[in-house]
Amino acid sequence: MKDLFSLQGRVALVTGGSRGIGRMIAEGFLSQGARVYISARKAAACDQTAQELSSLGECISLPADVSSVDGARGLAAALAQREQHLDILVNNAGAAWGAPLADFPESGWDKVVDLNLKAPFFLTQALLPLLAQGGRRQMAKVINIASIDGVSVNPWETYSYQASKSGLIHLTRRMALTLAKDHIGVSAIAPGAFASEMNREARDHADAVASRIPAGRVGTTEDMAGAAIYLASRAGDYVVGSTLIVDGGATYARG
Repeated sequence: MKDLFSLQGRVALVTGGSRGIGRMIAEGFLSQGARVYISARKAAACDQTAQELSSLGECISLPADVSSVDGARGLAAALAQREQHLDILVNNAGAAWGAPLADFPESGWDKVVDLNLKAPFFLTQALLPLLAQGGRRQMAKVINIASIDGVSVNPWETYSYQASKSGLIHLTRRMALTLAKDHIGVSAIAPGAFASEMNREARDHADAVASRIPAGRVGTTEDMAGAAIYLASRAGDYVVGSTLIVDGGATYARG
């Protein structure tokens, strides 16, 4: 039981790992002994974060744009040049877009859905050989980062974001049923308010946001890292296809 949450000796890849929730998860994995690759579209930011997190453990930068199938396959190929197996994949890279329904642009739809929904599927597909090798050692994990906006409706007109996150939650279930036989566990996390570049309201107006959350605060690095470590470790091996809501009760407060 003492090693239930250990990630010692395991290899992880976190997309969108240079900032926000991705960085929180990478930090948590490193603290539990994993070797962590982080990926982000902006190479300079990815390199800088990897350098900063290297004080906690081995953190390697692999910049990539996973919004296209070619980009996802390129990232998988780059990882395959460095590793014989992958134990943990966190599909975290994401985008949001808001506009009135009558004016919502196709570009805002495609950008968000391609990154939030298509990328997790095709990156996982491209990494299946490495994940299968990981699963032969100990149950490999795929963790999709959804959102409470895929569980309940938020008050903003973020149509493609809400649709993509809801779709990702259902995609998680379908992928989990397919991959369980290969000893690859697929699950998801639906975060609520965490301070980040994407959630600037939680970052810049934390007190106002906290007033709408039953727990009375926005999420911290420890909250997100703890959830991800649970799902990634032996502790979460029997979680198959489920989405863990990490929001301080905000989803239920919405009604």
